[in-house]
Amino acid sequence: MPRFSVIVPAYEVQAYLHECLDSVLSQSFPDLELIVVDDCSPDACGAIADEYAFRDPRVRPVRLPRNEGLGPARNAGLRLATGDYVLFLDGDDTLTPGALDAIADRIKETDGPDVLVYDHARAFWSGAALRDEHTLQLTESGPAPFRLEDRPGLLTVPKVAWNKAYRREFLERERFTFPSGAYEDTAWTYPVLMTAGSIATLARVCVHHRQRRQGGIARTPSRRHFDVFEQYDRLFAYVDARPALAHWRPALFRRMVDHLASVYARRGRLPIGTHSEFLRRARAHYARYRAPGAPVRRLGRVRHALVRLGSHRTYLLLSLAARLARRSARVASVLARGAWRAALRLHYRVQRLLPLREDRALFSSDGGRGYVCNPAALEDAFRTFAPGIRTAWAARPEHHHTLPTATRRVTPGSLAHWTALARSKYLVANTDFEPRLVKREGQVVVQTQAGTPLKRMGLDLQDRPAAAPATDFARLLRGADQWDYVLSGNRHSTLVWERVFPAGYETLEYGQPRNDVFQRATAADVARLRTSLGIPEGAIAVLYAPTHRDYRRGRHTALDLERVARELGPRFVLLARAHHASGAPLTDSSGPRVLDVTDHPSVEHLCLASDALVTDYSSLMFDYANLDRPIVIHADDWEAYEAARGTYFDLRAFPPGAVARSEDELIDIFATGHWRGSRSTQLRAAFRMRFCPYDDGRAAERVVRRVVLGETDGLPPFVPLAERSPVPSAAALRHMGASPDVSSRLTAVPSPGGRVRVR
Repeated sequence: MPRFSVIVPAYEVQAYLHECLDSVLSQSFPDLELIVVDDCSPDACGAIADEYAFRDPRVRPVRLPRNEGLGPARNAGLRLATGDYVLFLDGDDTLTPGALDAIADRIKETDGPDVLVYDHARAFWSGAALRDEHTLQLTESGPAPFRLEDRPGLLTVPKVAWNKAYRREFLERERFTFPSGAYEDTAWTYPVLMTAGSIATLARVCVHHRQRRQGGIARTPSRRHFDVFEQYDRLFAYVDARPALAHWRPALFRRMVDHLASVYARRGRLPIGTHSEFLRRARAHYARYRAPGAPVRRLGRVRHALVRLGSHRTYLLLSLAARLARRSARVASVLARGAWRAALRLHYRVQRLLPLREDRALFSSDGGRGYVCNPAALEDAFRTFAPGIRTAWAARPEHHHTLPTATRRVTPGSLAHWTALARSKYLVANTDFEPRLVKREGQVVVQTQAGTPLKRMGLDLQDRPAAAPATDFARLLRGADQWDYVLSGNRHSTLVWERVFPAGYETLEYGQPRNDVFQRATAADVARLRTSLGIPEGAIAVLYAPTHRDYRRGRHTALDLERVARELGPRFVLLARAHHASGAPLTDSSGPRVLDVTDHPSVEHLCLASDALVTDYSSLMFDYANLDRPIVIHADDWEAYEAARGTYFDLRAFPPGAVARSEDELIDIFATGHWRGSRSTQLRAAFRMRFCPYDDGRAAERVVRRVVLGETDGLPPFVPLAERSPVPSAAALRHMGASPDVSSRLTAVPSPGGRVRVR
């Protein structure tokens, strides 16, 4: 008897069925049977099922003598199922990697509930995946398992069969089967949830539900959409036959009205000439099943009025009025934006005629992100070593909470932003501020860059269309002509910057200001950061921070993080941080073993809290080497990355630690201890010697003294690498057996005045 029976009905999905079946059979949890029901499909679905059954004994093909529809096809698979739990998966959908492991673990944690509801994401033909908006209903906090009465919000989760695992004994005892016709999930999902004696939730995306460009019922005009009325007839008949469920009628009535209005209003569903008939039947259902005590939200009142009145002409008039209103609003918005842009240009010209403010400095990072990277370290140093300078930070509103209270906030594109650009003496950023910036006489522009370059930059991207498809290199050089100073962390960076950004600036080879915190932090700071992140006491925290892929769109996760965490063992915790250009986290769930830290405002603090780094080609490795903690390179697509983006040296020949070329090799490196072995230590030492010669904790101070205070002699001398003592990791402290009192006093090279800033 397998643990899971996965039932896949297949009809005209031959283009997607291979991917669907592979996603099930490649699961790291192998205890399953896969029942593929060929619903008399006219394409090759049956042959594909037979092919998989020949290769894998876990596959059981079933062929129906005639096409019966999705519900009867699922019933055919259900009659053959022998697993403890049953899962349904449409033939064009896929299970996410590690989904069955996560489902099995959650079932065990919640003592085998009748139903486990998990999350899903809609996978679009463009490659984007959008998580369901009702994710909050799947929170795993609170008692588990529970009954629907305890969490009635589950009724708002999409009423589909494929986002749940069902205990087979429960389905057989209650004799649940799918009805025929379209919208069959309606008459299945609600009765199952209302009847289940125990329910649990899993806040993890386990299914990618394909949004087909063509061919899905939701996008195909057909009278099959009228089947929705029969499904609600079946649902209310089920409730009426069980008086104990009568209290659910108001909630089900609201869901029915919303559903009927959605079917009616969605373009491309109902055939031309059938809308009036659909509304008449909807009005009859409204009157038949109306239940007292069914309050309607304000935003849903129009839909309920539409169904209650059942007037197609009224709806057409309202729709026409709404379209005219939207069109008028768009025109007004375009005119308003044009007028606002003209006003901003005029404002900027006027501000440039006014005197510079010698005591003002404007900072920005990554075109409007929060308080991060080298500009953040320099802003802090400005307030420490040049307290007479008033600082402002240009950041989008969603990042304002990351800024220090002493720093003025300005929003990019606002009047205040253009005023600051025109009148601040010092402009500090790791990217160009604004293409329309006109540098004034007396202004000082400091380009900090964003770390040590491994991948090609600037003019070296002219022959890399995948990495720079729309780069205006002439404008890039015009921006470089405005720089007065460029920061460099090592000789390698200096040579690259001066070649790829040829201009008349002065290079300050002083180290990376953002790395100063590594030399100033204490073991007590590390302990506080680990506690704030939820890292368990005694755990080995591994920070996984891959870089962006120019040749890919959408999210790409090279590692199955759940599997890696499971294989490494219970002592390890993965901190998963996606690159800010990715637009999505690396994992769809965050649990005790895999923590999503993508939104954490400070990557430096994540580095301090971790015991090791796993990355691919990110410049973070050059910063992390300052901590003298293990680094493992996961270079599974080096050839593709080198071909698309290009690099300045072969990282595999000069790495900061062990190199893995696959997920299995990465796991083996940790399992055998090579990640922190003597060879890895030797590689890291050579890497530090080449790329971290000046990161002694005083880089930001040197920049401020040179740029603001005008000092050229008497700058703080560099502390030789051999004399530095990076703050030990939590694992190192445990290995040394240091007591909390002793570890809290272990410090690296102190900053001036002995101050340590950890926000």
